[in-house]
Amino acid sequence: MSATTIPTSTGAAIRALQDRIDITDVLYRYASTIDRFDLDGMRAVLADDIVAQYGNGEPVVGGDAVAGWIGEAIAGVVWQHHLLSVYHVDVDGDRAKALVYHTSHQVFAEDPDNAKLLVGRYHNELRREADGWKISGLMLELLWGEVKVDAAGYLDAVGGRGPQA
Repeated sequence: MSATTIPTSTGAAIRALQDRIDITDVLYRYASTIDRFDLDGMRAVLADDIVAQYGNGEPVVGGDAVAGWIGEAIAGVVWQHHLLSVYHVDVDGDRAKALVYHTSHQVFAEDPDNAKLLVGRYHNELRREADGWKISGLMLELLWGEVKVDAAGYLDAVGGRGPQA
């Protein structure tokens, strides 16, 4: 065996680690691009034939349709912040399933003094495509929602919102 040859078991282990890193990156990028209102970036991580369901809403089918649906959902948002924790990634060849815990905060233009909070779990399916892993199935199981009010004026006390990147 030459010094540059990787044994099959080591190569398989490295491939499994790389798949998990790549999948996790896609899942985090999905949320961070939504937070930046980067619908093109978000669309890039979706499979063309994705089926997505958010809470008890009707399923949305197709990458362009999902991007459009999200664009409409965030049209009145001033800022938003998703916090994801990828709990499980199970890879089976060119397909994978992932369980992702989700907490998000959003402030809407019509109610700028209150932040909306959602807690849930994403049940994702992913598929390896020619240009990398894509989300091919997404179901957001909503568990909790509430409105957060800064009754003490803490945001103003620390100088207000900003700076913006």
